[in-house]
Amino acid sequence: MDVLNQILNDYLPKISLPRIGFTDIIEILLISFFIYQFMFWIKSTRAYALLKGIAIVLLFILLAYIFRMNTILWIGKNLATIAITAVLVIFQPELRKALEQLGQKNIMASLIPFDSGKTEGEERFTDKTINEIVRACFDMGEVKTGALIVIEQNVVLNEYERTGINIDSVITSQLLINIFEHNTPLHDGAVIIRGNRIVAATCYLPLSDNMALSKQLGTRHRAGVGISEVSDSLTIIVSEETGQVSVAVEGILTRDITAEQLRGFLRKIQNKKKTVDSSKLKQLWKGRVKHEEE
Repeated sequence: MDVLNQILNDYLPKISLPRIGFTDIIEILLISFFIYQFMFWIKSTRAYALLKGIAIVLLFILLAYIFRMNTILWIGKNLATIAITAVLVIFQPELRKALEQLGQKNIMASLIPFDSGKTEGEERFTDKTINEIVRACFDMGEVKTGALIVIEQNVVLNEYERTGINIDSVITSQLLINIFEHNTPLHDGAVIIRGNRIVAATCYLPLSDNMALSKQLGTRHRAGVGISEVSDSLTIIVSEETGQVSVAVEGILTRDITAEQLRGFLRKIQNKKKTVDSSKLKQLWKGRVKHEEE
C-alpha cells in the first residue's frame, strides 16, 4: 500500500490533462456523428465487403512486416502509390450514391437554394390526380396487372424520361390501366408522372443493389427502389404475382399498403396550398369595413 501511494505521489502531479472547451466538445460530437454515419452507410452498401477485403490485405502486410518478408513489403510499398486512385475507382458507384443522397437532404436544400425557381407551397398535383392514381393502382392490383409509376418531385427525371416514349397526357385511371395492360406496346417499363400529366412510358430505371431487399422481389420492385435511391421521386409498384401495391421513397420500400395509405403518401408530397376559411375572410372584411367607417 505504501508503494502504491508513493507511485501515485510521484507520477500524478506530472500528468497534465488537456483543457476541454465548449468548441472541443462540439468538434468531438460532430466527428463522432460523421464516423457513425459513414460506418452505417458502409454497412448498407457493397463497400462493406470491399472494405473487409482491404482489411485482409492490410493484415497480410502487417504480418509481412512482423516476419520481415522484404519482398512482399517492397511490392506493397510500390503499389501504395496507386492505392488511392484504385480505391476511388473501386468505390466510385458508392461514393456517387453517397453524394447524391447528401444533396437530396432537406438541410442542403434550405441552405443552398438550387431550386429557387419553384415557389414554396406550390401544389404539385391536384386531388383529382391523386384519386385517379389510387383508383388505377388498386384496379390493376385486383386483376394482378403489374405496374411501375414514378412520380417526380424536385429532382427532374429527364435522363430516364428520354429512355421511354413521350406521351404528355392528362392523368386518368383508364389511361394508366390501358398503358400497363398485357401485350400492349407500352406496358413494359415505367411511367413517369410530372405534375398532373403522364410525360413518358416504357422508361428504363436503374436497379437497386440493396442486398437487404427480399429475394422474392422481382425486377419491377428493384427498379422502383433503384430510382428512389438516386432521386427524391415517389415510386408506386403493383405486383404482377400478388397484386399488392407498394411504395418506394428514399430507397425504403413499404409493401402491401392500402388505398388510404397510398393516398397519404401522395398527399404528403402534394404541397397543397393552404386555403383560408371563408368565414374568417368575412370576419376580416367586416372588420376592415368597420375600421374605414370609423
